[in-house]
Amino acid sequence: MSSEGSGGVVNKAFEGADDGFHTIDLRNNRQDDQHRTQASTEAVPSSPKRAALDEEQSLKCGWGMFRPTWLQRFRTAKWALFWLCWAGAIQGMVVNGFVNVVITTIEKRFGLRSMQTGVIAGGYDMASFACLAPVTYLGGRAGSSKPRWLGLGVLLMGTGSLLFALPHFLVPNYRIAGNEAADVCTPNRTSTSSCDGNVPAEGGAWAVAVFVVAQLLHGAGATPLFTLGVTYIDENVSKKMSSVYLGVYYTMAVVGPAMGYVIGGQMLTIYTDFLSVDSDALGITPVSSVWIGAWWVGFILSALLCLIVAIPLMAFPYELPGAAEIRASKVSEAHEGAASKSAAFSALHELPQAAAALLRNPTFLFLNLAGASEGMLISGFAAFLPKLIENQFAVNASDAALLLGVITVPAGGGGTFLGGWLVKRWRLACAGIIKLCVAATVVAAAFTFCFVLTCDDYPFAGVTVMYDSPSVPGADHLTALCNVECACASAPYSPVCGADGTVYYSACHAGCTTRTLAGSAQLFHQCSCILTKENTTLPVYDIEGVTNSSIPYEAINSICTTDCPYLWVFVSLSFGVMLFTFLATMPALSATLRCVREDQRSFALGIQWIKVRLLGTIPAPLLFGFLIDLSCSLWSTSCDKTGACLQYDNINMSRYMLGIALVGKLCSILFFFLAWWFYRPPGSKNGNAVVPSVDLVVCGEKTNGNVTNVANGTVERSNGYCNAALECSDHL
Repeated sequence: MSSEGSGGVVNKAFEGADDGFHTIDLRNNRQDDQHRTQASTEAVPSSPKRAALDEEQSLKCGWGMFRPTWLQRFRTAKWALFWLCWAGAIQGMVVNGFVNVVITTIEKRFGLRSMQTGVIAGGYDMASFACLAPVTYLGGRAGSSKPRWLGLGVLLMGTGSLLFALPHFLVPNYRIAGNEAADVCTPNRTSTSSCDGNVPAEGGAWAVAVFVVAQLLHGAGATPLFTLGVTYIDENVSKKMSSVYLGVYYTMAVVGPAMGYVIGGQMLTIYTDFLSVDSDALGITPVSSVWIGAWWVGFILSALLCLIVAIPLMAFPYELPGAAEIRASKVSEAHEGAASKSAAFSALHELPQAAAALLRNPTFLFLNLAGASEGMLISGFAAFLPKLIENQFAVNASDAALLLGVITVPAGGGGTFLGGWLVKRWRLACAGIIKLCVAATVVAAAFTFCFVLTCDDYPFAGVTVMYDSPSVPGADHLTALCNVECACASAPYSPVCGADGTVYYSACHAGCTTRTLAGSAQLFHQCSCILTKENTTLPVYDIEGVTNSSIPYEAINSICTTDCPYLWVFVSLSFGVMLFTFLATMPALSATLRCVREDQRSFALGIQWIKVRLLGTIPAPLLFGFLIDLSCSLWSTSCDKTGACLQYDNINMSRYMLGIALVGKLCSILFFFLAWWFYRPPGSKNGNAVVPSVDLVVCGEKTNGNVTNVANGTVERSNGYCNAALECSDHL
């Protein structure tokens, strides 16, 4: 056997032998292998380099391949927070602002009941319930681009706003009651019916369906904002600054509804068909009982804003520079238990196992239940508090919306920011944060007794008071001897305020035979049912901008004024309820994030919001709408079908609202207390011990090495690294 060449070995004994096998020369193959190995060796250094370049490219701001250098200056946590704040503000403005402001308006415009508008209000939470688990699970996985999910969600929310405004364009112009001959008393008139079945309905099931679908899109689009958005902030800022950043974020989310109340209220002062009809020519103003404001304008505006915000949101990378160092510097405060020791879950089929691991955390479970009871109250009162103010204190829709907007800004926004600031100022550990939630909820429960304040019902002829004229046997309660010859059965609901201070269903029911258009008001005369006291002069109406234009009248198409003195007392106490309710929201969120492992946080927030919606915000509008419908004393009827409520019993409404508010607050107090009682900090032996956690490190004594001095405790880390720039900086 001899060696030939460096490529291999040839055995001479086998040369020339014909044994049925082909001789294989390994020399050439060996040389080919060497060439391939050399080429592979040369390629190895380039693969990590290429991967590093791809990684660096993916961490730049931009869209697809367009990632210019000048755009990278915006790749900071502050700019991410800026756009997230606007996205959260728009969501609050639309869902908790515009929708709640226009509830009573669309009830009148489309003839809906409070239960139906409750279904509309609940559509948002139904979509959130369905989308939360998959969105938070898939969007929270390693390497997933949370900003992309956020941007697409904002675009979907804008689509829902466009759809919500669609019913306005699908119906003819609104008919103002009081402008037809049938709306005044015509003696010996024959009553006619307009129920021929050929006239398309302006409201009903189809309108509810369109509104609900729009709300479903709102809910699906807003799902990532307060789950993936929160974790994106928490992952890219230090633990010390996380509460401040989240406080700013949630403050803007509360300012959003305030903007919605104020802007939406101003939109309601514009007539709904202002593009084609002059409201002054109709003789109505925003204080008229039949006024319908431009409820749809705000939704068109919000759709444009969603488009503006979504584009920069989608430009952010999946993590910001410095995120790795921030992750390394954070220390877990997860609840010590079997659930916290579970392995991370990465496959979709393991989702039930991941949920079960979280539900075995008692602190997380009770914080969720407390959030559900708080969410029920916030959602229900956000939808129907404007209606309560309108009916209890005789305030029109635009003024009620403006009033709520004014108190929501300092109460909701200030309470949310104050809660986050207190956590940072007092350097509270998880147990201390939960105790702060208990204290704030106790104070808020005390302020709920504001719902004891109630005003007497309107003196509504035939409903709350009797006519001054004898009743007619066999007739309905709105018919009396003074209007029996007017045949008012076909007269639409158009309440007028009589000179005697009584409200009448319409000018026809008041027995008025003549009408005068005075500027932007309708004045009625010769009203047989309105009896003024002797030696009492009739009220006069002064036309604005016209001298010597005082016109006496017996009835006017506006709501009567009330002498109820409790409006501002109620507003002040409601301010206290809002302030302390929202003061607990930020600490409760911070406690939820701290009591679970870091890799569980996105999914934990998703599970929390599922339970908050399933147990709180989804049934809340239905429950509140049901209770408000129970307090109705006069329903509108058309063609033997019941429509919207026209008059409410103020005392019953007040009792129902007080009962549900007290029960909800007491449940919140109990759940927050149990969350504190069962919390076990890491390393604690006692099941309900309160042990300060490691984030109480005194910043002045941190070094880039071992942590040696911790307030109220000692943390031993043999190779720990504390980055002072990350933990102590107020500028990150």
